[in-house]
Amino acid sequence: MPREVQRVKSTDIKTSTGQTEGMIRQGAIVDMSDKVCASIMIAKPHSASAVHHHGEQDTIVYAAAGHGTVVSEGGGKRQDLAPGDFALIPAYAEHQEVNDGDEEVTWIITRSGRVPVVENLERWGTS
Repeated sequence: MPREVQRVKSTDIKTSTGQTEGMIRQGAIVDMSDKVCASIMIAKPHSASAVHHHGEQDTIVYAAAGHGTVVSEGGGKRQDLAPGDFALIPAYAEHQEVNDGDEEVTWIITRSGRVPVVENLERWGTS
């Protein structure tokens, strides 16, 4: 990997990575480092991702705008994120992103891998 500072302009960020109805995932820093990648997740109002995990990747979420929820533990635990909040989602942790509100939710996602891994599941407990 190059040992120089690299920049990705906002105008160069494109919708990519695994998509779910109502969720827009945009790769920002992808395939640029051997150790980390970063993306933007926008959740449309009244939407939810599929139940999924991120394989071997630990995930850090930063809530940039809107009020969203991370659902985990088989659907039994809900943790709300407001702007400025962080969440850590460990590798292989099944979870779901939910936007129950009337406004878009924007989260900045950083993962411990070169490219984002999103393994959508049929239901809880099938990973």
